Amino acid sequence: MRPALVAAAPGQAPLNAVVVTGSRIMPGAPAPSDTETYPDATPNPVKRTADQPVSTFSIDVDTAAYSNVRRFIDEGRSPPADAVRVEELINAFDYGYARPTSLARPFAITTAVVASPWAPRTERGGRQIVHIGLQGYELPQGEQRPLNLTFLVDVSGSMRSPDKLDLAKQAMNLAIDRLRPQDTLSVTYYAEGAGTTLQPTPGDQKLKMRCAVASLRASGGTAGATGMTNAYDQAQASFARDKVNRILMFTDGDFNVGVTDNKRLEDYVAEKRGTGVYLSVYGFGRGNYQDARMQTIAQAGNGVAAYVGDLRDARRLFGPMFDKGAFPIADDVKIQVEFNPARVAEWRLIGYETRLLNEADFANDRIDAGEVGSGASVTALYEITPVGGPTQVPERRYPDNRIGVGGGDPNGEIGFIQVRYKQPGGSRSDLIQQPLTSRAAGAQPPEATRWALAVAAFGQKLRNDPWMSADYGWDQVLAQAQGARGEDPWGDRAEFVQLVRAARDLPERRAP
Repeated sequence: MRPALVAAAPGQAPLNAVVVTGSRIMPGAPAPSDTETYPDATPNPVKRTADQPVSTFSIDVDTAAYSNVRRFIDEGRSPPADAVRVEELINAFDYGYARPTSLARPFAITTAVVASPWAPRTERGGRQIVHIGLQGYELPQGEQRPLNLTFLVDVSGSMRSPDKLDLAKQAMNLAIDRLRPQDTLSVTYYAEGAGTTLQPTPGDQKLKMRCAVASLRASGGTAGATGMTNAYDQAQASFARDKVNRILMFTDGDFNVGVTDNKRLEDYVAEKRGTGVYLSVYGFGRGNYQDARMQTIAQAGNGVAAYVGDLRDARRLFGPMFDKGAFPIADDVKIQVEFNPARVAEWRLIGYETRLLNEADFANDRIDAGEVGSGASVTALYEITPVGGPTQVPERRYPDNRIGVGGGDPNGEIGFIQVRYKQPGGSRSDLIQQPLTSRAAGAQPPEATRWALAVAAFGQKLRNDPWMSADYGWDQVLAQAQGARGEDPWGDRAEFVQLVRAARDLPERRAP
């Protein structure tokens, strides 16, 4: 089938030509003027264990950065460094972690300790990677609560594009396919004002739902805050404590009319979160994509933030992954790792720059953190320098301030892992604890760890992180990924290998 060329309608400003291939929307002309925004994500520094032995952060199951990074590379350009949230690249993949067997303890922890592939080795040894995998409980269908969903759709003029509203409609129809008779759906929209095209409707009335989605048209400005108020009113109209009450927002985030202050929006969404209505945000488009605003709103709403760059993303997010975003198993999930200064001289957390917490926040149940959905997993990687190894922070002048020489049981504790979480809608947290030992180390790293390292290396190379050895180039990243593909039933890993190859071959990376 010949690709369709999309032209501007009469009276509209000219649109860039876009080729719709059926699986991915590819640019046929240079990208529009770039007003995209991203939250600051300066790479985490290396820390001395003697000074700062504890790392605390909120989990992040978002995958928006992966799809967005792929979009940039597909367009033949490198993504901005702040767009590359390495943890979201890593968490875009399944690692086959051991699964918990009961919702009473909804998380299982898997660990591994391996040599760092990108760190130079010296006569004093090299650095190591600590791989922590947190697997969430997968709710059987009989344990899944009814859904009370509200679509909040941006139909402003900025959404008039095949990779925006048209793609959002396809995503919404995929979500409708997943609804059960006991579920309900409302459809609301906003542009210069706000409205409702579908009042709360049972999940078995799919034709009515599809007609409501099909009626949406893009025009006018963007009063995102007004749209949110209307969406929350609709969600409250069919609210029930025994349901999952959630708003799904479809937007490019470009609020140019009405309340646009991120803090006011964040406070409003956080207030509504307290009533039991959560908010997830799905981003679309390019040129004016407002990632920073969408991340802020989704985090405040105890929801996920995802980027939908093509139909494959839509099928993944609203197909096999739909349950992970729809049915929560835990709220306010935090991870804290305490490193043993007798074993670990230095450490750095790879990614999670926008999710860092203070040490005291871990046990404070008033501090908000991320939500985890049914069957979702979270991966965290630390690069550590064992005591006696080649440290990166300069040695101190006075002996009493220097790092020791180590010792003790070589199979003893490297650190201690703690996870706090609340039951969905709960106010008091529960605690899971597990020691981290050298027994997690092996001569041959597990396939899951090798794959996570490939994705982490890819993200760090894209950001030009200072911790990567000059000898570890794009060919090494590609070899790491090719050697760890393993079983790949959905083709996600094969796609990533192609993405690494494309990133390596970007014009700015070619030798003159």
